[in-house]
Amino acid sequence: MKILVTGAAGFIGSHLCEFLVKRGDEVVGIDNFDPFYSREEKERNLLGLSSDPGFTFIEEDILGLRSNQSIKEYKVDLVVHLAAKAGVLPSIKDPKAYQKTNIDGTFEVLEFMREEGIKKLVFGSSSSVYGNCPEAPFREDMRVSEPISPYALTKATNEMMTYNHYHLYGIDSVNLRFFTVIGPRQRPDLAIHKFFRMIRDGEPITIYGDGSSARDYTFVEDIISGILAAIDLVKEKESFYEIINLGNHRPIPLSRMIEVIEEISELPVKKVSMPFQAGDVDITNADISKARKLLGYDPKTPFEEGVNTFYNWFRSNPD
Repeated sequence: MKILVTGAAGFIGSHLCEFLVKRGDEVVGIDNFDPFYSREEKERNLLGLSSDPGFTFIEEDILGLRSNQSIKEYKVDLVVHLAAKAGVLPSIKDPKAYQKTNIDGTFEVLEFMREEGIKKLVFGSSSSVYGNCPEAPFREDMRVSEPISPYALTKATNEMMTYNHYHLYGIDSVNLRFFTVIGPRQRPDLAIHKFFRMIRDGEPITIYGDGSSARDYTFVEDIISGILAAIDLVKEKESFYEIINLGNHRPIPLSRMIEVIEEISELPVKKVSMPFQAGDVDITNADISKARKLLGYDPKTPFEEGVNTFYNWFRSNPD
């Protein structure tokens, strides 16, 4: 199967491309090396794929996808759309950029698919769409019409866009709501990566709130297993549209996350307390019953093991 992966040089995208070519799929990956973090880090993410004949990389922005003739020549069968401007807090500072990339860019991906007759899509959405949902765990049928950050707004809008193209143009879609993903190559702005780096450098870490906020941390290989299953599901279905949570169903409080980092790093942690940040949520907690039923999804990696695996990678990649 020929698969186009957008955001191929990113954290999740690079892992996905490796697993896809390993199982025999032909993969075309695109990425624009957005400067949200360094190009060098993203290029390192692709090193394991550089000599694989099953992988082709094309540097391209999703906003230019429809005009890129070389991508069209591959005649892909399915698109996994992961490219996006990420992060809740940065989106508050620059909402226009998030609208341009995440909303306009996703429209370009969907129109590319419509024009090229590609009828299968797996889309990377986010648990951020739930906002401060008063009921946990979060189910896919809950209302998500009250986003509390521009990033969450873009992802909720993207889900409606994929439904519109499914309804009007027959593009079968699985929208995967990722809960906080951890593991090797994690983005440097995310808490676990950032905290290890600051502790290594002797800098204090900032704790927002009282430490009780919690995240449903999910190891990257568990997330990849869900994406692969979603690809296999949508390629076999006709007239199909679903939204599915991919999480671990085990929220970890911020205070516990810091304890685990201290235990693994065996370094003293200096802490600075700050008020809770606007746009951030109190807790994320995935109901994964639909994922279990439709995808056979079964996350296996405990939080502590995932953090330790990340730390081993972090020490091996000091730059």
